[in-house]
Amino acid sequence: MLGFGVLIGLVILAVPVLIIVLLVGQSKLKERIERLEYKLQDLQLEKPHAQPVPRAAPPSSEPVPEPVAPAAEPIAPVLASRLPSADPVTSALPPSVNQNQPLVMRPDRVAALLEWVRVNWVYVISAVSLAFAGIFFVQYGMERGLLPPGLRVLAAMAFGAALIGAGEWLRRRHGDEGQTSTVHLPSVFSGAGLVSIFAAILAARQLYGLIGPEVAFAGHLLAAILAVVLGWFYGPLLVAVGLIGAALSPFIVSGGATAGAWLYAYFALIAAVGLAVDSWRRWAWVSVLALVLGYAGVVLVNFGGAGLPGLIAALLALVALALTIPVRRLLPDHAGNTVSQNLFSSRPSDWPSFPTRLAVGTVVASSVGLGLVAMQVHADAMLGFWALTILALALLLWAAGAEALRDAGFVPSAALLAALFVQPSSYPSLATGFAAQSIASRAPDLSAPLTVTLLLGMAGLISAAFAFASFRPGVFARVYALAAVLMAPLAAAVFELLWHPAPVLGAFPWALHIMAVAAGMVALATAYARRDGADHNRMAYATLSALALIALALFVVLTDTALTLSLAALVVVAAALDRRFRLPEMGIFMQIALAVTSYRLLVDPGLDWALRADLGTVMLAFVASIVACLAALWLLAPMARDQVKSVLESAAVALMAILANVLITRWLTPAGMPPHTATHWGATLNAMPWLVLMLVQAYRARLGCALQRLRQILASAAGVLAALGLATAAVLFNPLFGGAYDELARVIGPPILDSLALAYAIPAVILLLAGWKLPGLAVWARTLFLAVGAALLLLYTGLEIRRLWQGDWLGAPVVLQGELYSYTIAMMLIGAGLLYQAIARPSDLLRRMGMAVIAATVVKVFFWDAAGLTGLTRVASFAGLGLALAGLAWLNRWAGQRAIKG
Repeated sequence: MLGFGVLIGLVILAVPVLIIVLLVGQSKLKERIERLEYKLQDLQLEKPHAQPVPRAAPPSSEPVPEPVAPAAEPIAPVLASRLPSADPVTSALPPSVNQNQPLVMRPDRVAALLEWVRVNWVYVISAVSLAFAGIFFVQYGMERGLLPPGLRVLAAMAFGAALIGAGEWLRRRHGDEGQTSTVHLPSVFSGAGLVSIFAAILAARQLYGLIGPEVAFAGHLLAAILAVVLGWFYGPLLVAVGLIGAALSPFIVSGGATAGAWLYAYFALIAAVGLAVDSWRRWAWVSVLALVLGYAGVVLVNFGGAGLPGLIAALLALVALALTIPVRRLLPDHAGNTVSQNLFSSRPSDWPSFPTRLAVGTVVASSVGLGLVAMQVHADAMLGFWALTILALALLLWAAGAEALRDAGFVPSAALLAALFVQPSSYPSLATGFAAQSIASRAPDLSAPLTVTLLLGMAGLISAAFAFASFRPGVFARVYALAAVLMAPLAAAVFELLWHPAPVLGAFPWALHIMAVAAGMVALATAYARRDGADHNRMAYATLSALALIALALFVVLTDTALTLSLAALVVVAAALDRRFRLPEMGIFMQIALAVTSYRLLVDPGLDWALRADLGTVMLAFVASIVACLAALWLLAPMARDQVKSVLESAAVALMAILANVLITRWLTPAGMPPHTATHWGATLNAMPWLVLMLVQAYRARLGCALQRLRQILASAAGVLAALGLATAAVLFNPLFGGAYDELARVIGPPILDSLALAYAIPAVILLLAGWKLPGLAVWARTLFLAVGAALLLLYTGLEIRRLWQGDWLGAPVVLQGELYSYTIAMMLIGAGLLYQAIARPSDLLRRMGMAVIAATVVKVFFWDAAGLTGLTRVASFAGLGLALAGLAWLNRWAGQRAIKG
């Protein structure tokens, strides 16, 4: 059973080694093909009368012979004589492989890889078997107790040294490349020996405790140096075997023990070894393999219980290694395009270099890992935030000379903001622990926690680093400036919206935090103004950020009315700044401030507050907002700010209409009663601002400026809202459908000038005047306005007649005789009025409409009124109807003949 388990373990552990070694073999085969292509180019140059063509120098250091005639030497001997030798100096030269290609594996390489798998699979099994022999030698000695622990370790190291010696003897005597029969065998033996040495040192530390972590790390460092030296001469197969074996050793010899924190440094060392070898030999995939093993190892060690602090340090260390070792510089100097620039370019030549892509990939991987740590539910999350801050600062300051890494600093910055956003959704977490220490919950002698203060300070440091980077010339200067004015303000906004610091810190101290960030933005705006001269774009960014932060601080500390007044004042300040410095970006702030102001006046605290609060306070809030809009319009009058002017104008008109609605509603509401908004007149009052806004935007759209389409969209949206309100007043809240003595359905006010006039007559007159006089309207819009206005006016007339006969409640189930007679008279007068207008215009349409009203009157009299008339009343009614119809018929005929003659 034990042997079967060992066999299964060998198969499982052999899979990753097999894959990597196959990649190595494929790379060697590709190298040979390219060298043969160089030799074939030499033969082509030897043809008579051939013109020399420029080409890259062959990878071999041999001189190119003089051209000779093709017949003077057979092709096969030429190729055989020019194959690379196994000399260590020659084989140490890096092959001519372009590792800046966007793809590592192409179809031709995949085909070569499959061929190598078919031919060389024996070497993989051999390397794995020898490596495990050294590892299990130590484990077997421990299980059987054959040797003392010290001798077991020394025996394993001796076994590894013997394998390395055998590999070196084979390489020097027979070679490791070309057509020799021993190809790959030196790498197999030496790689297995390295794995055995790594395993022996690990066993001395983890199993037997013979050495401390410092000595163990020093031993692994020496083994890593040996791997680098051997890999220089042997090729990528040895490096792959050594890296994979070293990465697997801790998990094989651990015996189920808890992972030690020093293993983080061990896996960082493995990554450093692979990067160091590849920094000279340029095999490309070796660096990827080393980093994959490093990241996988530190994650598994963390799962083994080694703790988060070591994981955080390892993630930062891996980034530092990936930024320095491939370029062999303590200060990264990656040149060329950035990854983000390549995303917006379709030219293959724009691909960043391989070290750049390797560094950016490492930054992304570590940022994701540190971001996940920062989202943790325990106290170590703060270490994750510190690590993200350090990483962002390092990329912006330490790696400032790397032109190709100019966009890398945005990755940890975004990860920090994402962690701040996610924290409140976890429990328990930093955010929930911070909220639990509110002023009302903690003891009086305890001070407020510094969690938010520290986190906002970290965001401020990153903003400062972006600001510092923005002073360097280049295409990223403006992007850095935008990031500088967004990082800390966005963090403050996330805190206010999700973390709610005011109950913990106090409203005023939290507002001081925000104002400190605003002060930094003001200082940055001043610096940009001094540096940029007439170009005020970056100054505008910082000014916008400062204004937004000031508004946020005011939101924290001020009451509803004071906050509205402050926002109105900021609108005027933004307009003044735009006029003084020509900052079109101020228009963005003005529009946002107006949207927030409108939200506060309509929603929170909204119309309910306006209908119940002190009248002076309500007037102050609305009048100040309207005056701010008008003042901003006056300041921007000589400037080309059409969009902002349109928003200011619309806001002023809409707020005026809303204020009028509020005042009328308060006037019509009885003292001591709640405001009646679910009434026929209340629904119309709510619709009136949108109706006015629709007409204003429709009037402004006729000017045909660049904002015509926007004004038409605003007019249509406002029209839909107004139509909904008017339909609600005419149908849902119609007093005719209200129950008897229903207070909400009662008509209030004196006859004629009552709530019916407010609900139906006033919007009817507005729509009729708009359809008649408003210029620039389409025919369909004009017809619609006239039709809806006429319908509302007819509704008002009918309901007003009923009120004269029925009183304040119109929902009575009966219709009085006099009421019917009044409807008939009103219809006759309407028909006569339409005929008069048909003559005055002249208009055949109005004449037909008038006759239609008269026909409806006749139908009403004969089929409805006659049923309730008796005696002389019936005689007088039909006599009057006959005379009136005769006169109207004559008038209609005369109008028709006049129209024909005209």
